[in-house]
This record gives sequence, structure tokens and C-alpha cells, in this order.
Amino acid sequence: FFPPGFQVAPETKAVMKWMRSIPFVLSASLHGGELVVTYPYDYSRHPLEEKQFSPTPDEKMFKMLAKAYADAHPVISDRSELRCGGNFVKRGGIINGAEWYSFTGGMADFNYLHTNCFEVTVEVGCEKFPLEEELFTIWHENRDALLNYMEMVHRGIKGIVSDKFGNPIKNARISVRGIQHDITTGN
Repeated sequence: FFPPGFQVAPETKAVMKWMRSIPFVLSASLHGGELVVTYPYDYSRHPLEEKQFSPTPDEKMFKMLAKAYADAHPVISDRSELRCGGNFVKRGGIINGAEWYSFTGGMADFNYLHTNCFEVTVEVGCEKFPLEEELFTIWHENRDALLNYMEMVHRGIKGIVSDKFGNPIKNARISVRGIQHDITTGN
């Protein structure tokens, strides 16, 4: 997943281990510096080309997840192009990560490729390091969007895979026709 010589920080290794040990299905990474929701892939299939659209096999689901957040956010959903994040208005406040800028080693790509978890990245505000007095406003701008996003956990296919005796089957492979990305059942 990481290029040769890439050093993985201990805290990143710990999160990766945690993600593999618990069957999460949905997550969001909160960043600052812009107002947009990005979704995988964040790393371009053509690493020498910047701003290259790199969809996953689950592109439709990721767009739906990103839009669930963006549409419930009062500023991201604002149609004004004169505000922070206004350059994403025509895209509905969402963008494929690699189409915005490509980078390797992101959690959203890792989760999609190595766990059953779908993750988007939420850029919660235009200040990379907001002042303490700005945090209350940022929280209120993102609260309902976070709740709306969390409710998306109920979308898609869910259930229990069991044998003929009703016993759950651990690590059963689930395939969906037309989507070349399998998932496995939890413990």
C-alpha cells in the first residue's frame, strides 16, 4: 500500500491495526483548510498525473455518502461561489480525492482496500488551524452533517451470513454483480 521507503508513523500503524480488528463499515476523517467532502481514491492510478479522476468500483456509493454530508452542511450546500470552498459549488461540494490532488498513504484508500470500511474525508473549514473561538461555529456547521452521514450506515446491503444451522460464518466473501470489490463478514 505504501511506496518503498515510506515510513509509517506508530499512531498510523495503531489505527490500521484497530481498523482491521473491528468490522467498521463507515468512517470520516476530519481535516481543515477547505470546505469540501472528498472520497476515494485519493491516490491517482497514474501517479505522475495530478488531478486525475480515480474512481473506486464503488464510485456511486462513495458519491452518495459524500453528498449526504455535503447536502446537510449549511455552508458546503450554499450555492455561493464567493465563499470558502466556492470552487466546489458546481460539483455539489464533493470531489474524488485524486481529482482534487493525488497523495499516497491516505486512510480512506487504506480502509477501502484493506478493510470493509468506506471512508470520506471532510474538510470542515477554510482555516487549517482554526482559533479556539471558531471551534463552536465549526462544530455547529458540521453537527447535522455528521449525524446525516452516520445514518448512511443503514444504506446498502446488510445482514448476517449464516450456515444451514443458523451459525454466523466468519470471513465469508460477499460479492455484488457489477462491482469488482468484495467484502468479508466480521467475526
